[in-house]
Amino acid sequence: MTHYRRFSDEELNGTAYRLETKQPQDVIAWGIEHFGTKIALASSFGAEDVVLIDMLSKLAPRTPVFYLDTGKHFPETLATKDRLQERYGITFIRVLPALTLEEQAEKYGDKLWEAEPNLCCKLRKVEPLGEILSTYNAWMTGIRREQAPTRANTKKVEWDEKFQLVKLNPLADWTQEDVWAYIRSHDVVYNPLHDRNYPSIGCSVCTRPVKPGEDPRAGRWSGFSKTECGLHK
Repeated sequence: MTHYRRFSDEELNGTAYRLETKQPQDVIAWGIEHFGTKIALASSFGAEDVVLIDMLSKLAPRTPVFYLDTGKHFPETLATKDRLQERYGITFIRVLPALTLEEQAEKYGDKLWEAEPNLCCKLRKVEPLGEILSTYNAWMTGIRREQAPTRANTKKVEWDEKFQLVKLNPLADWTQEDVWAYIRSHDVVYNPLHDRNYPSIGCSVCTRPVKPGEDPRAGRWSGFSKTECGLHK
């Protein structure tokens, strides 16, 4: 689905330039002002996302927040979701893949994440994300430039060519220290796996703890050259 382009590339680049030195809350406020209820936050309930959920609760608590339920989340991740719902009084939108895990195994073979992780991510994350985003005009993410070389050029506001809508990355210029300073100072609920050397948390079958000195995303799809699930360019 191709969205109506309310902003040109020039306008989005100008907005990104103006917001580059601003706080994440200013980026969020811009998104709410221009898109209202047609903007949503995508959450995996990682450290960055719980920061954004806390900020949204103060700025625009009715903003939709969704998560991709792959069927393979850690129990700790789902418990974090429940704690956040209780804390902020919101209900997260659950986005499911077209196929159940059983149907996927029947069609593509058991443990597809081990044989073809890209296909598994496509079926359980990328395609469901495309479906939910087709109902919005903009989305917010918690990605940061520091996280990976593939994210180094992330703008705070940009056009998402893959999903054809405006994308906001309010924490793009934050460091890991910035994220945790906010969590501590605002007593934000977070996934306890972060305290067990899981800086980046995805599906339980594709995520392991990171060893000292390793890249923060080394625990994702360990043993494969894959570093992204395909949700971000």
